Amino acid sequence: MDAERYVSGVKTEVAVARVRADVASLHAELVRSGLVVWTGGNVSGRVPGADLFVIKPSGVSYDDLAPENMILCDLDGNVVDGTPGSDRAPSSDTAAHAYVYRHMPEVGGVVHTHSDYAVAWAARGEEIPCVITAMADEFGGPIPVGPFAIIGDDSIGRGIVETLSGHRSRAVLMQNHGPFTIGATAKDAVKAAVMLEDVARTVHIARQGGELLPIPQEAIDSLFSRYQNVYGQTTDDRR
Repeated sequence: MDAERYVSGVKTEVAVARVRADVASLHAELVRSGLVVWTGGNVSGRVPGADLFVIKPSGVSYDDLAPENMILCDLDGNVVDGTPGSDRAPSSDTAAHAYVYRHMPEVGGVVHTHSDYAVAWAARGEEIPCVITAMADEFGGPIPVGPFAIIGDDSIGRGIVETLSGHRSRAVLMQNHGPFTIGATAKDAVKAAVMLEDVARTVHIARQGGELLPIPQEAIDSLFSRYQNVYGQTTDDRR
């Protein structure tokens, strides 16, 4: 093996190890935020510089998740033989995650939860209207509804890609199923999942008290632009 291929292989191994550790630990954030029950839900992360991603095994308790039992897959959703965790079955949503990674190269992380309020909106097949500034900041508009699709193949992935392509939102409510979120990294996608449930709950509660007040589109655009490009940056970042 020449030096260039050796260095490339080492870099990939290091990247896989980092993503395994990140994905394993991020599942705890879903539990802490009350977004999952039992073994439902999943986080995956793309391996930078390789056509690979890491996802949780199917049916394993969140308490038992660790870097060594995360599962490495190619972008067709096939488990990479001979790697740690490859003796287990990957999450039942693996085909959906793989489809997203194949068709949205900018996505570095995908999350699926069964969080209560987001699922309630999905059960009604109703988008969440953008009526609070935090939602304009994070999602740039309403949370859209994706088509009904049966789990097991890439149908859910196709629905996610069709719904979110060209859309500001990093979250979609798959009809009668639940939320999926995407992000530049796995951590970014987890943040979107946490924020999604927060706005789903808040808007639901607000609607019980009366008519919702829409935010003008120009204000949504301004809030989204500021949050994405200015908020949290240092003075040097804004030069």
